[in-house]
Amino acid sequence: MPTRRELLALTSGAAVTAAAGLPASAQAAAPHESNGHENDWTATWAAAPTTIPPGSPTVLANQTVRQIVHCSAGGDEIRIRVTNEFGNGPLRIGAVRVALRAGEGASTRTVPGTDRRVTFSNRAGLTIPAGSPLVSDPVRLRVAPGADLAISLYLPARTPVTTLAAFAFQDNVIADGDVTAARSVTPVATIGQYLFLSGVAVSDGGPAIVTLGDSITNGANTQNNSNHRWPDLLAARLREAHGRTLGVANVGISGNRLLHDPNPAPGSDAETFAAYFGHSALRRFDRDVVAQPGARFLIVLLGVNDLGHPGTVAPESEVVTADDLIAGHRQLIARAHAAGLVAVGGTILPFKGDTLGFYTEANERKRDVLNRWIRAGGEYDGVADFDRAMRDPADPLRLNPAYDSGDGLHPNDAGMAVMADAVPLRMFA
Repeated sequence: MPTRRELLALTSGAAVTAAAGLPASAQAAAPHESNGHENDWTATWAAAPTTIPPGSPTVLANQTVRQIVHCSAGGDEIRIRVTNEFGNGPLRIGAVRVALRAGEGASTRTVPGTDRRVTFSNRAGLTIPAGSPLVSDPVRLRVAPGADLAISLYLPARTPVTTLAAFAFQDNVIADGDVTAARSVTPVATIGQYLFLSGVAVSDGGPAIVTLGDSITNGANTQNNSNHRWPDLLAARLREAHGRTLGVANVGISGNRLLHDPNPAPGSDAETFAAYFGHSALRRFDRDVVAQPGARFLIVLLGVNDLGHPGTVAPESEVVTADDLIAGHRQLIARAHAAGLVAVGGTILPFKGDTLGFYTEANERKRDVLNRWIRAGGEYDGVADFDRAMRDPADPLRLNPAYDSGDGLHPNDAGMAVMADAVPLRMFA
């Protein structure tokens, strides 16, 4: 579920847009066979797209959106995935350019001499059919592991924003005109989202790890512009520990559930943001996980929203049992294995005393049954025991206060580092 900070960010982002005059509108994993992806491309960054809530979308016209992505693996060439997967009509993009990002934090400046034009089927301009992504031609640009890219998309015509990743935890900017090649741009708006952009792959980056989860994996409540999501920190750990790099593709979506799509009660406040929760993990698995270039490993951390949402932003008819959740996880494992992926299960973090109303004694019993199965069921190829790493020693049903962002559910930056450390690296040897 989105945190209060996330919802405030969305509200303030809309206000900035209006003010700027924009138009409204672990055990060792057993090896599996290759999943059949090309071995010379590796997902180095990803953002799982969703649709938008009911109402008038933000509209861009004769404007450039510059977006900063943090690469996990490096390579000599890159490919960019742009998306219109939730669009109702064709998406026209006049130009796409990429460069190494200069500076840190919220900087959107680029490194001189690194700017490159991006083409799609040898065309600089592109039109993406509704419901589709497009993958770029290879772009010759040396990217070091852990480097940042500035990716600029120019929208020449009136363009409703219908496909996005709602919670980026990175400041991206909108500027007037085609300034895709500019070293620095003058923003008319700053947004905390990724628009029409869902992936970057690098050449010869090795295998990729896909992290499938909810807001905890997406990075909720971490410091903006710091890349302190636990998958980012896991990638950094892998770079330090391995003689080679591995890609990490983070496809966490805030509010995401394992078993159900968003289904807020009619007329509830949740209707204003539930669309950002994304399709259920079972529904989006092929698009967000299997399609990642070089995908070889999967880490799953899902289930807390299945427990917490009913009665708040979903009907009571969607109350789930522990057996329901285990059955859903079994489906993810089966589909991962069918795609040649090593599947790692993450135990659900404790959340007693949370401020979002997720905790009940019944939900705790379900969490306990699910976690026991993940640990000892022997069906996942490996385990990342986030629960044990993050619990309060004085009260194991609660999040450790040292790792609590303040809502009893989402870790702070220190907690994200502990989560990254809880993933056994030997699974990826």
